[in-house]
Amino acid sequence: MKQFTLSNKIGSKLESFFSSIYDKLLELRLKFIASSSKTKASFFVMGLGQILYKQYIKGILYLLSEIGFILFFVLKGGELIYGFFTLGLKEADPWLGIKGDNSVIMMILGIFSFLVLIFWIYLYVSNIKDVFNINRMVDEGKEIPSFKTSVKEYVDKKFYKITLALPIMFVLVFNIIPIIFMICIAFTNYGGEIVPPKLVDWTGFASFEKVFSLNGILPTLTKILGWNILWAFSSTFLLKLVIFLNYFLGLGLALLLNKKIVKGKAIWRSFPILAYAIPGFITLCGFKFMFSNGGPINQIITSNGGSVIQFLGLDSKWIARLIGLLVNAWLNIPTTMLLATGILSNMNTSCYEAAKIDGASPAKQFKDLTLPFVVFATTPTLISQFVSNFNNFGVFYFLRGGLYMDGYFNASDTDLLINWLYNLSIANNYYSIGAAISLIIFIITGGISLIVYVRSNAYKKEDTYRWRKQKKWVRHWI
Repeated sequence: MKQFTLSNKIGSKLESFFSSIYDKLLELRLKFIASSSKTKASFFVMGLGQILYKQYIKGILYLLSEIGFILFFVLKGGELIYGFFTLGLKEADPWLGIKGDNSVIMMILGIFSFLVLIFWIYLYVSNIKDVFNINRMVDEGKEIPSFKTSVKEYVDKKFYKITLALPIMFVLVFNIIPIIFMICIAFTNYGGEIVPPKLVDWTGFASFEKVFSLNGILPTLTKILGWNILWAFSSTFLLKLVIFLNYFLGLGLALLLNKKIVKGKAIWRSFPILAYAIPGFITLCGFKFMFSNGGPINQIITSNGGSVIQFLGLDSKWIARLIGLLVNAWLNIPTTMLLATGILSNMNTSCYEAAKIDGASPAKQFKDLTLPFVVFATTPTLISQFVSNFNNFGVFYFLRGGLYMDGYFNASDTDLLINWLYNLSIANNYYSIGAAISLIIFIITGGISLIVYVRSNAYKKEDTYRWRKQKKWVRHWI
């Protein structure tokens, strides 16, 4: 029944989406019919309508953008998009001096060409909106503003777009394009012996079929995925989600150092910050040496008559995992402490005074006043911490990297999915399979993060905050 209800909801959402698109197209058609010939001109030649309305500078800019777009696609863009679909037709041969096609470069340039096409569509739509706006002003008898006035109004009203243009460009180049490239690689045969100068081909879902059919890959995926999810929750929260490990230890330190009776707060705060300031790989290498067979911990054990303990050996599955959890907590607690300290400093102390008058114990104050406020403010941080723990490459790579075990395909029992991807892609050239697994990881982490965030009060009550439980002393400070 639930599945049927869910399918109905998805169907209604899709229906409303396509219905809205149809309504917009119908509205655009009616506007086009009712518009003047000057306005219609911009549908066929960008900026022509603006020029006819004597908006010369704006019209010329739109026209130049269309000319530049046409020249780019005639001279190079069309070839790049064609190359994206073919991934090359001529294989290189360095021995014979034949310079062939590089499939990977052609894929990247093809992605770039598609982004240029999307940007031009955005400019075309803005051109249509602008000429409709000019048409409306003429029909209403209003004076059409000059280019200088239009620029000034745009800067005043859309200043956020100007300031975000450069960051968005960097995000596009360094985040969006690599993600799209990774997704595309998952649908090719890139990897193993099929690497440039050999040509790469599109293979559809073959890489995903290999993940779920090849001997060793699926069992390894299920084992590592189960451990990865346990690791992510255990690193962000304590086992079985009862007590937060990194979160509550950091919050506890912040609460302790926030007490008035604590002297020398700056000194005490500096010690946890040192763990945060020192590069993580140095700390991890230090812990690896401490827990090694010849490290100081085993030396203390052997000097007292004990035998060497294999903390990070081949048979140290759960001991190594526990050490990884504790080391990760050591690295992350200072971050939570600094965050919680800033949040606690902004709390209204009068509510605590009212709670004391009404007889609330310190535990009750923490449960009903401090904790809801801090959790509300740090929910996005908890989600990002969960995702970063899920994709935490460094902890087990530096503590126990390089181990391949029986029952695992190029992995060990402490490797996370990100470590396994490194082993598959970088060490063994299974690029397409690694990309397919990366896409699975992205869907899992993105889905969990989105669901948790949308259901949290930090999203539902973004503009205001109310205590979860209305206590009788709340009236003293609301």
